[in-house]
Amino acid sequence: MSFAATTSTRDLLAPAVLGPLTLANRVVMAPMTRSRAEGNVPNDLMATYYGQRAGAGLIVTEGVAPHPDGLGYARIPGLFNAAQREGWRKVAEAVHAKGGHIFAQLMHTGRVGHPDNLPAGAEVLAPSAVPAKGDMYTDAHGLQPMPTPRAMTSEDLEEAKASFVAAARLAREAGLDGVELHAANGYLLEQFLNPATNLRTDGYGGSLEARARFVVEVAAAVAQAIGADRVGIRVSPFGAFNDMPAYDQVEATYLHLAQEFSRIGLVYLHVVDHSSMGAPEVPATLKIALRKAFSGAFILSGGYDRARAEAELAAGKGDFVAFGKPFIANPDLVSRLKTGAGLAAPDQGTFYTPGAAGYTDYSASA
Repeated sequence: MSFAATTSTRDLLAPAVLGPLTLANRVVMAPMTRSRAEGNVPNDLMATYYGQRAGAGLIVTEGVAPHPDGLGYARIPGLFNAAQREGWRKVAEAVHAKGGHIFAQLMHTGRVGHPDNLPAGAEVLAPSAVPAKGDMYTDAHGLQPMPTPRAMTSEDLEEAKASFVAAARLAREAGLDGVELHAANGYLLEQFLNPATNLRTDGYGGSLEARARFVVEVAAAVAQAIGADRVGIRVSPFGAFNDMPAYDQVEATYLHLAQEFSRIGLVYLHVVDHSSMGAPEVPATLKIALRKAFSGAFILSGGYDRARAEAELAAGKGDFVAFGKPFIANPDLVSRLKTGAGLAAPDQGTFYTPGAAGYTDYSASA
C-alpha cells in the first residue's frame, strides 16, 4: 500500500510529504469556526490568528463558503469574490512567512443556517425540504429556529458544484496551498449522503451510490480544476452533529466514497471521530477499512494528545493527526508538544465572538 505522505519515520513532529508539499511535521490544525469575518471577508485579524499558528505542518481553515447560499452562520468567511480572495491572500502570506502551509476548507452550510445570516438574494437550500432541528444564532435577532430549506433543483446542483470549483480556483489565486472539501458535520455535502436529509428521486437520491453522487462529482470537478494533489476531503461517519440521524449502510456508504476519492486521486481523507465530545464512535474496523480503501494520506481527528497521536501513527493507523481546540489557546501548540509544556485552556465564551479577545490574545509559552 502506498500513501501520499511518506518519510523514514512516523514521528508526529518529524517532517512529512503531502502531495507536492513538504510539511514541517504531521500535526494538522483542524478547521474550527471562529466567526471573525465581518462582512464575510477575511481580515487582518484573521491573518494574525492563522500566522500565529503556522507551526502546524498543515493548517486547515475554518469553513469557507463557496457561495452566498452557504453562509449559514454569522460572520463566517466566503471565497466567491475578489475582496474575499484578497483577504485570503493576506492569510496565506502570513502563514507562508512563518514556513507554514494552509488549505481552505470549503463548506456550504446547506440547510444549517438562517436567512438573517445570508446576504441579499441568497437562500437556505438543501438536497430536500427537510429542516434541521434546533436554533441558529443571528447577529440581527439572536437565536432563531432553522427554517425549512428549499429543495435544490437540477440547476441549483450545477450552480453549487460550479461554486466549489470557482472557490478552489480563487483559493489557489490567493496563494493558499489547496482546499479541503467539507463533507462532514451535517453540512450540504453530508446532507446528500444521509437518506433522512436526502429524499431525492432524480438520480442524486435513493441508493447509496446515488446519494454519494453529488459529493463524488464535486470532488472530481475540484480535483480537475486545481489538481487532485491539492484537494483533500473531510468526512464524519456516524456523526450526529446538526441533526444527522443514524442510518443503515453508513459503513458501506463511506467505503464507497473512499474508493471513489482514491480513484479521483485526492491527496488526503480526513476522518472525524467526535466520540471524545459525546458523539457516536467511529468503529476502529471502519477506520482500518477506509484507510485500506483510500490510497492517499489519512488524517486522524478527534480528541488527540501527543501520546495517543504518536501511538496511532507508529501503529500505521494514520499519516497525520489533527488537533482542534488545543490550537485555540495555544498558538505555539507544536512547540509545546515538543517541550512537554502545559497547555492553556481556551475560553469557550469567546469561541464565536467578534474581535481579538479569545482569538489572537493567547500567549506563547515562555
